[in-house]
Amino acid sequence: MGHWLRRIGLALTVLVLLAAALALWQRERLIRLMAVNTLFSADRIVSNFSHMDELFLTAPLPRGDGAVSPLPAGPALDLPPEVDTWIDRRAITALVILKDGALVHESYHLGTGPDDLRISWSMAKSFLSALTGTLVAEGAVDLSHPVTHYFPALAGSAYDGATVEDVLQMESGLAFDEDYLDFWSDINRMGRVLALGRSMDDFAAGQDQRRVEPGTDWEYVSIDTHVLGMVLRGATGDSATALMAERIIAPLGLERTPHYVTDGSGTAFVLGGLNLTARDYARFGQMIAQGGHWQGRQVVPADWIEASTTASALTGPDELGYGYQWWIPRDARPGEVFGRGIYGQYLWIDRARNVVIVVTAADRAFRDPGVNAANIDMLRRIAAGL
Repeated sequence: MGHWLRRIGLALTVLVLLAAALALWQRERLIRLMAVNTLFSADRIVSNFSHMDELFLTAPLPRGDGAVSPLPAGPALDLPPEVDTWIDRRAITALVILKDGALVHESYHLGTGPDDLRISWSMAKSFLSALTGTLVAEGAVDLSHPVTHYFPALAGSAYDGATVEDVLQMESGLAFDEDYLDFWSDINRMGRVLALGRSMDDFAAGQDQRRVEPGTDWEYVSIDTHVLGMVLRGATGDSATALMAERIIAPLGLERTPHYVTDGSGTAFVLGGLNLTARDYARFGQMIAQGGHWQGRQVVPADWIEASTTASALTGPDELGYGYQWWIPRDARPGEVFGRGIYGQYLWIDRARNVVIVVTAADRAFRDPGVNAANIDMLRRIAAGL
């Protein structure tokens, strides 16, 4: 009898422990779901954007053992007098400006500082473009191949028949609602996939609605970038985190170890989940401005920089130009290109002037009419003044 009582007691203990573990797991999922629902709240947005690792699952991007690459101080910069008003109106949290690789302006606002790892949002897409270029140069990825060649699980989805170049240029033809202000939009459903620790790969492979045939029209669809990440992983057998850390992050000599937001499988949220300091975003931008060259090393092939930052996608005559995960102003001067993220993130590069401008922000009015155009105008004015 004592033997059976001990066995029953052990079984009950195991059940209690399992129940406790399940409760903890569900609690963490609920906390992340609540984080999604309050991520952009007026009283939390600034802090949230500096502490994504406290709200979501994340994975570090090892910076390597190399020394921090220098950002020498340049001559003092007199900004246009309207900049202070712009910073306040657009809820800018950091403004970092490089001229000829030298740091000519650095300021932080709304309680943020130089050590803050700020969320990139869609500026991360431009990082993934650079990573793609390294794999294309080695022959591991062919832009003309269908995405299913590298990730067969996409067969039968709306991505079946789309090429790697189609997803690079946002020409997959996928029907996808990118309205951040609609709780039930596809982009917000994707956010809840992340929060609940589900699989982004499954979410992408589950897309079954097309707007048009691949390669026939352009529409900005963020999940295309996740599919690009699936291609890179399928082509190499490595995680996007490992590839990005080894090929892009480590050569840059960053000040702080960045991290990616991930899903429940540890898969990086490559379309918007990078977290770097403002100065480290500037280092990446300066590498792009220098044709992929950094600290004596060709990090990204120069011909890829040219191709990826050229307006090649089928955008309309009244739309911004788009390349391989980079934006190009419709009336761009030679060398003007930028990465952009929701809520006011910008990585502005003027290669002809050798100017790089990093803006991080928490601008809840970023989608108001004219805001993006006004921001571009201000960035151009700052660059022209250098």
